[in-house]
Amino acid sequence: MAEVLDVAHGLGGELVLRREGAVLEVIENGVFLMDTRNGESERLLVTGAADLLAPGARVLIGGLGVGFSLRAALDHPHVGSVVVVEREPAVIAWNRTGPLREVHGAALENHRVSLVEADLVSWLHSSGETFDALCLDIDNGPEWTVTDGNTSLYGESGVDGLARLLRPGGVLAIWSAGASPAFTDRLRGHFADVRVVEVPVPRGEPDVLWFARC
Repeated sequence: MAEVLDVAHGLGGELVLRREGAVLEVIENGVFLMDTRNGESERLLVTGAADLLAPGARVLIGGLGVGFSLRAALDHPHVGSVVVVEREPAVIAWNRTGPLREVHGAALENHRVSLVEADLVSWLHSSGETFDALCLDIDNGPEWTVTDGNTSLYGESGVDGLARLLRPGGVLAIWSAGASPAFTDRLRGHFADVRVVEVPVPRGEPDVLWFARC
């Protein structure tokens, strides 16, 4: 039986952190959100993008999660600095000083990391910053967004806006819990090189990663 470690009221509703054996899980409004069981696709989201970049790359990670992507970024030889954007204070706290800290070896304390507590879509519209890679994992996919406001990110104008935030030769990497041929076609209308990678999971459809390069 799972042990509840903390309950918080976040921007998206009730967040619960619980432990089941050695596994930590985050539940949002009674629905499974993420856990520490595997993380293969979350790591590949960053490493697949960083492999295409020169050393010293500036990487943005949208969505802190359980820290798998951040740890992968810090461990990659091509990544010079990382900006993490996360909107939920509880998720940040659980990663900074709570039980999730042990999952990524206190990665938030690394001097190469800058943490921004903000809604990613709003922040991208207002920041004016550019990156060598944008690694986004804030939804279950282009067709299954966590909040209605995120839908615009995956439309024509959203993809065009993301492309403009990339430096020459930059990479847009997006995580999804399922395939979306329409989104693949949309990316190919804005990027010269688009790769779709399926990552098998223990149950259900494979996770899907898009790597789109300017």
